[in-house]
Amino acid sequence: MTGSTKTPRERYRQQVREEVKEKAWEQIAGSGASALSLNAIAKQMGMSGPALYRYFANRDELITELIRDAYRSLADAFLAASTSASDDGAGGVDLAGLAHVLRRWALADPHRYFLIYGTPVPGYHAPADITAIASELMSVLLDACAAPAAEPHAFEDHLATHRAWADSHPDAPPAALRQALAFWSRLHGALSLELAGHFTGMGLDPALLFQAEVDALTGGPTT
Repeated sequence: MTGSTKTPRERYRQQVREEVKEKAWEQIAGSGASALSLNAIAKQMGMSGPALYRYFANRDELITELIRDAYRSLADAFLAASTSASDDGAGGVDLAGLAHVLRRWALADPHRYFLIYGTPVPGYHAPADITAIASELMSVLLDACAAPAAEPHAFEDHLATHRAWADSHPDAPPAALRQALAFWSRLHGALSLELAGHFTGMGLDPALLFQAEVDALTGGPTT
């Protein structure tokens, strides 16, 4: 069913769900995802708790929707960058390009970033479709990875038989898998520290630190 053929009731339901999500993000910004309360949101919206449960059955369903939106937003940003690079004749976005897409996305909404890459919400378990969206991100990242010309590493032997997370690229060499994981772990480490304010007072530029990490991962400029 397209948006134009939705009934008034369906449109109203969608509007309420979107407002609930807006209130949820406000709560997360103030108290964190673990303190998310549907009853508190219902009170803000002038509704009873049972009335709100007609739109989201429980807290976990609401968190799932927020996480799904966050992953979808980042995946779409990655895919758009890759498509744009292909249209420009570059053959696809490179690692440096993806790194800056990731940082811009994270800086635009740190609470959204921490919901999916911060401390897991106690007692919450994401459904399989969330993992599928996250896999889209890794697929775009693996597309940008090429096996670096370097000495083999023991971790690559491990990756040769532990690569289920990269099933979208069954033929990718272990060296490329290692490069993708290094990109993901090191850049998320730098971003998490920056967004959490751990560089405050150190007198350094987080953007330059991030760029230094990108250069180290891609063999870019060293001056």
